[in-house]
Amino acid sequence: MERREAQPLAPYAMRSAESAGRVYDEPEAEYRTRYQRDRDRIIHCKAFRRLEYKTQVFLNHEGDHYRTRLTHTIEVAQIARTIARALCLNEDLTEAIAMAHDLGHTPFGHSGEEALRDLMAEHGGFEHNAQGLRVVDLLERQYPQFPGLNLTREVRESIAKHSTRWDSPCDHAFSPGPSLLEAQVVELADSIAYDNHDLQDGLEARILTRQKLSDLGLWSEAEQAVRERYGRMGMQQLCKQTIRHLVNLFVTDAVQATRREIKARALTSWQDAARQDGNLVRLSPELERRKAELEDFLYRVLYADYRVLRLTVSARRFVCRVFQAFVDDPRQLPPQHRRRADEHGIHRAVCDYVAGMTDRFAQNTYAQLFHPYQKLS
Repeated sequence: MERREAQPLAPYAMRSAESAGRVYDEPEAEYRTRYQRDRDRIIHCKAFRRLEYKTQVFLNHEGDHYRTRLTHTIEVAQIARTIARALCLNEDLTEAIAMAHDLGHTPFGHSGEEALRDLMAEHGGFEHNAQGLRVVDLLERQYPQFPGLNLTREVRESIAKHSTRWDSPCDHAFSPGPSLLEAQVVELADSIAYDNHDLQDGLEARILTRQKLSDLGLWSEAEQAVRERYGRMGMQQLCKQTIRHLVNLFVTDAVQATRREIKARALTSWQDAARQDGNLVRLSPELERRKAELEDFLYRVLYADYRVLRLTVSARRFVCRVFQAFVDDPRQLPPQHRRRADEHGIHRAVCDYVAGMTDRFAQNTYAQLFHPYQKLS
């Protein structure tokens, strides 16, 4: 399997046979490489399944077609595999990193993370990359011989170092410098995915309109290209095809720009990539500038809309009150979290518990704590 894996890979791709290994020694699988096994462990863990009921931008129950953390993760993995394949990088490693990149996210999206960051400011802090590493290293309990999932160092390091406009790397436990190229691919795929699916969800929610988007040159050009290719079509199809066009534009540009960068640096190994100054997987300067304009637009028009802000304020209140209730009376915590409080402190134990909640579980917990006699929906 390792020989088959290595055949199509570029010299600067990471290979399973060169992995730094796992924290706890164990026999490797006979029919899967290390990174295939990492991917499978992630997919089968509880934290991954809970992503189905964690908010991306809009609450899961507000509509059947809005993205959740799980569907976002699947889209990131699809885009990342496409880029990795075109660059002859390790697709299995790329997919494992993509599947794990959001495991540390809280309920209620970034508003839940901001609440926990404030609550934990004097108790060791909170950052969802660090929490994701904590999930795979400690909190998942599936194997009798070790805590966590015992993933390879490369996947664990990539979780910790994941960096986008929303994400701050937490790499103090690993060597300094840029991530593996496979991890850099996931970082770019992450931002491509959320930029474009947030556009689509904003249109679905009718917060964004074609009239508002017409001020965005990138959107107007993509829409015109779609009209020239397909002719007349319904509004829903037009918007969908415009977003599809944008995703393809970003992916194609990323592959071409990264190939130029790799050639200019004359990389001959994955170690060469790790010694570079900054990421090599990137967009061209012009498209990077236009992508930043798109993200600024989303901040102003979508994320700052009063309907989204109402969710943000409500979510912070939910998380803060639930967190404080458990800190004030730890007897209300499940037994395993009370035991963790003895070892890691009450604030960290409560943080682990709250961060792992889905939106639905957090809402039900809030109702049980503060409105116990009302019928839960």
